[in-house]
Amino acid sequence: MSLTGEDDDLARAIELSLRDQSRRPNPDVINLVSDDEEDVEDARFQKELKQALTDSQAAVPSSQLKLGQVSSSSTAINQPSDRPAPMSAFLAERAQLEKERRERQKRLRPPTPEHGSTTEEDDSETEEPPAKRHQVSPSNHSRRRSNISGVSSSKLSAPEPVPTVEQVFWNGELRQTATMFAEPRRDGAPTFRLTEVLGKKTDLSFAILSSYSLDWAWIYEFFDPSVPVIMVAQPDASGDATIKNVLPNWIRTTPFLRGGFGCQHMKFMLLFHKSGRLRVVVSTANLVAYDWRDMENTVWLQDVPLRSKPIAHDQKADDFPAALQRMLYSIHVRPALAAMIADNHPDLPLKAIDELRQKWDWSNVKAHLVASIAGKHEGWPRVIQSGHPRLMSVVRKLGMRTGTSKTAKDLVLECQGSSIGLYSTQWLNEFHWSARGESAESWLDKAKKSREKLPFPLVKIVFPTKSTVQQSARGEQGGGTIFCRRRQWSSKKFPRDLFHDSRSKGGPVLMHSKMIIATLRENAFSASKNEELSDTEDDEVQAVDPGVGWTYVGSHNFTPSAWGTLSGSSFNPVLNITNYEVGVVFLLKDAQEADRIACFQRPPRKYTSKDEPWMQEESIYHQATDGG
Repeated sequence: MSLTGEDDDLARAIELSLRDQSRRPNPDVINLVSDDEEDVEDARFQKELKQALTDSQAAVPSSQLKLGQVSSSSTAINQPSDRPAPMSAFLAERAQLEKERRERQKRLRPPTPEHGSTTEEDDSETEEPPAKRHQVSPSNHSRRRSNISGVSSSKLSAPEPVPTVEQVFWNGELRQTATMFAEPRRDGAPTFRLTEVLGKKTDLSFAILSSYSLDWAWIYEFFDPSVPVIMVAQPDASGDATIKNVLPNWIRTTPFLRGGFGCQHMKFMLLFHKSGRLRVVVSTANLVAYDWRDMENTVWLQDVPLRSKPIAHDQKADDFPAALQRMLYSIHVRPALAAMIADNHPDLPLKAIDELRQKWDWSNVKAHLVASIAGKHEGWPRVIQSGHPRLMSVVRKLGMRTGTSKTAKDLVLECQGSSIGLYSTQWLNEFHWSARGESAESWLDKAKKSREKLPFPLVKIVFPTKSTVQQSARGEQGGGTIFCRRRQWSSKKFPRDLFHDSRSKGGPVLMHSKMIIATLRENAFSASKNEELSDTEDDEVQAVDPGVGWTYVGSHNFTPSAWGTLSGSSFNPVLNITNYEVGVVFLLKDAQEADRIACFQRPPRKYTSKDEPWMQEESIYHQATDGG
């Protein structure tokens, strides 16, 4: 997108916008948006969600012109008939819409208990439905200035650069994000700030980003205006795949969602540097100030060098870059890339998705990519590429398959996240079976009633108690993006006995991370080391013992919506997934590494009879601002 005579208007518009924001008082109320899925079986919620999204889309500035509605299977690009409107018009129209929205909020919203009156909301242009918004009042502690992620608590839209010496991570790195409530961290572990993840503005030549919650004005300030960016975002209520110009040199693309249900929940970055280096980032943080300042999140990243010369395309490859390429095709990046190249960016370092594996050297990447692609997947070739069946195949690649003999090791899962699903013993055993590296072929033909009688597997669901949230640095005000509903917790067969408290190792901060720590342990039948295994296949499985387990980090919460549910037969399985998700899986060498990697305190404390999970819907802050 070229900006010939509009350059001066753009510069003036941005300057005026930032100057106006800098004059505003410190916000007493911050508008938060849940980034986590709700159970699709709740028809009432889905109806409200769809209506809210429709209302939200009505407020999108008309200057955000579509490049055309494109179906999820289409590769053609409908070029726009008109050029995008000047940036000055975009900002002016956006400001007017925000002003009107704030006035409506003031008329409809009752005062908050802490302050007695409401003030203007955070000026964020989000893509999420108002029905899922949660407003919280920051404590005095949270109002102090902070350089976390290059932003201050009093000026969210204009990040303040943090001088850093840029590091390069050729072998990969996993860290928690820095937060203003745990800086320095209690455990002394290194952290990532957003400015450190992105690196120098002047070094980037192109970026592909993905987030569920989005503050466009905020994230835009972290990039040089000349850098082309593709943003994968949440679709509107229709669920249609679309492409739009949203900012100078920025294109928004949305993947297809059946009936508009579910979430584009992926959080990743592909950062192309002028030197040829590619930085791959998988995180749990949305591209909003709150997730990089107040909540603790997890980031995995690795730098990948250019090959000396490209290699041929391998259609049968199933390594990290091959899985990444399949994912990008599924989330509508291909037509966005074509549109970007056609729209005055012919010299992008990536001209086709398949070039990722051909041009860059991924030999040092030891992590495995696990993506969930929303939709119905039928037949084994498709099923094992997504959701928890994909996790099953990765566990096998790691050599961590447990086997099914009497002497097979037990697998203990510690599943930590920020959103709780509706759990049944069928689904928990289904997931646990895949986490062991075992195929669903062995149980898909069994009667459903027999699976309903299975005991719960060795799973610890790690989620903060109400007391933990109340005792955190921001108290209940900080729990706006952590979700468990009373309907779930009170369900007759809900596995309340599996719940364990989630506490950060860094300090009194709440976590938005999503992590699984999977560890093997001897079972009661393996006391005798000389006992013969029951079959040859299990003998081969047990012979491979590269570590004590594995870990997962990414956008997946521990829910059926994120990981999928299996049905069908062993001959023709069917996998249904509601959300788009992505994460990485890698080996844990020993127990010490498991303790070091985990974002939560281990072993997690089991809930007592007096404990209940944090329920945002029952908070006075939620009730005061959400209207019930």
